[in-house]
Amino acid sequence: MNNAFRAATVAALLATGGCSLITGGELIRPGEPTGAIEIRNVSRNSGIDVVMMSDCSASTYGLNRLPSGYSIPPGGSYRFTVSAGCWDVGAGEVLSQNSWTQGFARISVGPGQVTVVQSR
Repeated sequence: MNNAFRAATVAALLATGGCSLITGGELIRPGEPTGAIEIRNVSRNSGIDVVMMSDCSASTYGLNRLPSGYSIPPGGSYRFTVSAGCWDVGAGEVLSQNSWTQGFARISVGPGQVTVVQSR
């Protein structure tokens, strides 16, 4: 993720206050059953640079959940293990210092199941 996009995201989240709001919370909550969210990049020519996700009860999506410097390539996918339940998921691509594409979805993850989200 480029520095301008990261700075804008962090600044917006800091305005809401609270550390757990900044991160979007833990993906796995202790003692709860888990499932998975798989982000599939169905684009033929663009990578996905940013994946944000949080429990549906959180007030923000949090920060990028992809490993630093990683982008989901066209036709590729990335899987996150999460606690079962409701999740808000956002994914996008940084186009330039001041623009990006993005899409958001609210999904339900069942215990032991993989929920697939297709992104551009």
